[in-house]
Amino acid sequence: MVGAMLKDAVDLATLHRVLVVKLRHLGDVLLTSPVFTVLKNHVAHAEIDALVYRDTEPMLSGHPAISRIFTVDRDWKKDDWTARMANEWRLFRSLRARHYDLIVHLTENPRGAVLSVLLGPRYSVARQYPDKRGRLWSNSFTHLYQAPVRRHTVEMHLDALRRLGIYPEVDERQLVLKVSDEAETSVRALMARHGIEAQRFIHIHPTSRWLFKCWEVDKYVALIQALQESGEPVVLTAAPAEHELQFAASIVSQLKRPLVDLCGKLNLKQLAALTRQAKCFVGVDSVPMHIASAMQTPVVVLFGPSGDLEWGPWQVKSRVLTSNHSCRPCGQDGCGNGKISECLIEIPVPDVLGAIRRITAP
Repeated sequence: MVGAMLKDAVDLATLHRVLVVKLRHLGDVLLTSPVFTVLKNHVAHAEIDALVYRDTEPMLSGHPAISRIFTVDRDWKKDDWTARMANEWRLFRSLRARHYDLIVHLTENPRGAVLSVLLGPRYSVARQYPDKRGRLWSNSFTHLYQAPVRRHTVEMHLDALRRLGIYPEVDERQLVLKVSDEAETSVRALMARHGIEAQRFIHIHPTSRWLFKCWEVDKYVALIQALQESGEPVVLTAAPAEHELQFAASIVSQLKRPLVDLCGKLNLKQLAALTRQAKCFVGVDSVPMHIASAMQTPVVVLFGPSGDLEWGPWQVKSRVLTSNHSCRPCGQDGCGNGKISECLIEIPVPDVLGAIRRITAP
């Protein structure tokens, strides 16, 4: 067996409870979903728990491989010292009561190292961060793994399991996002109200929580008008954040024809239910793009300063559009930190329109 070559592989028979820690943003958490699938497939007798930020819980709720989801509220930082410590103590007691045999820590967040020490699992694994974390970090885990310079985030997560001697099959690596019956029902009613037919519309989500990852308003206007002129119904969505709603409103205000505007009106599960019904999803590097991948909806996505190799659509029919700027992906918040990414905004409208037509062709 391949695993026999790994001298310090974990004894899977001893794993009864596992905690996977991913304290990051929505999309990052969704990209951990294959980790739970692989763990459950290879250690069927074990209970697999998750620890995530409270606002990201919908990305994992309903996952068939997850037993319990524990959360950290980002707003705890706003509480006074006494209230914050009380919240932390309640969380710690709940985690300690689970008696974990393995902790899989998937970020550089120090909380994972602290938990690995205090909870005392037999095994614990994390990535090495030589430029960020020193000896204390290294001594907190039984297993550490190195990451290549460029690798898709899903595979980076799965490398933690490979380091333990758990080798995922290709068909175990799909994203998993469970849509609730309530979300499905509400979206079907919404589609009926607006006359939207399943697999007959283009879903465009033009925004990201970071505007330097966004295309330009006038280009979206030109793209949508070209789609409408060719008879393609368009549904527009955006998160309820004020800057995203303003961006979307600027698009809508310049259109010559109306479209179905659902900006700020859907929660994450409803967004997934809507995306699953679309002929195609169009957007930028953001959580809705990852949701579309999980829903197996064809994706057309524009990438600028962020890396498409690390964050691109995962195991879904897709077209990734980039520019030939030699400096990308730089990871900066716009050229010269000016909030506008030339590598992104210079992607031509005809290129995006062509990608949509190719990916939706019969």
